[in-house]
Amino acid sequence: MLRNLVRLHSRLGHALSPPTVCPRGQVLKLLPLISVNSKSYSIVTERKKFYEDVSISHGEGGMFEINLDRRKLKTPGGKLFTAPNEALAIAVANEWDTQKDTLKFYSMHMTTLCNTALDNPTFRSKDQMITAALKYLETDTICYRVEEPPSLVELQNNEWDPVLNWIEDRYNVVIGSSTSILGPEIPQATMDTFRQHLGSYNLWSLTGLEYVITQLKSVVLAFALIDKHITVEQAVLLSRLEAEFQV
Repeated sequence: MLRNLVRLHSRLGHALSPPTVCPRGQVLKLLPLISVNSKSYSIVTERKKFYEDVSISHGEGGMFEINLDRRKLKTPGGKLFTAPNEALAIAVANEWDTQKDTLKFYSMHMTTLCNTALDNPTFRSKDQMITAALKYLETDTICYRVEEPPSLVELQNNEWDPVLNWIEDRYNVVIGSSTSILGPEIPQATMDTFRQHLGSYNLWSLTGLEYVITQLKSVVLAFALIDKHITVEQAVLLSRLEAEFQV
């Protein structure tokens, strides 16, 4: 999922450089942690670079920590910044490493996702996260169809129907499509199936998956991407099918 998220950011125009290999204990020249008000969780969007070295090390419980000089990286909420695997820690470290003289925190998407998973600033439960993600199924991008022009109708049918048919077969559900502004009526059984499936993910995975769903505005495309039925590039293009047609 990490690799897909990084590539998805790139296709959406929020480019992330490919993670560099960083052996345990090796020092990278990265940038400092953002200064925040932990009570309001407000953040500074830019700040002058002032840290020198950062290293990735093992933490407790198999987690990975990022050290800024000799100080441990912390989240905006003041928690110790930890990543559940080395690949994610390297991806975060790479974001800091690619910054120039000025820290541009709005470009550090993996760091932001990790901070969200660790701090949970909106105090949402797992069930609330799942409910928020499933809201997009009711307005899923590929379920809304046009009635004209004929060329766009044909394009939507040719490009979207195969993915829609795949997910219905894969999860044994009914979704459908509609030309109504209200969209298709999603059966409760379908919602229950997807809710159960999302419930199998941990909070870290849900944070990443919810991000993908919101960017694509599609549960269908997000599931197809995570299941490796389509590529990141295909997911982005399919989510922008109508916009690309009008160009």
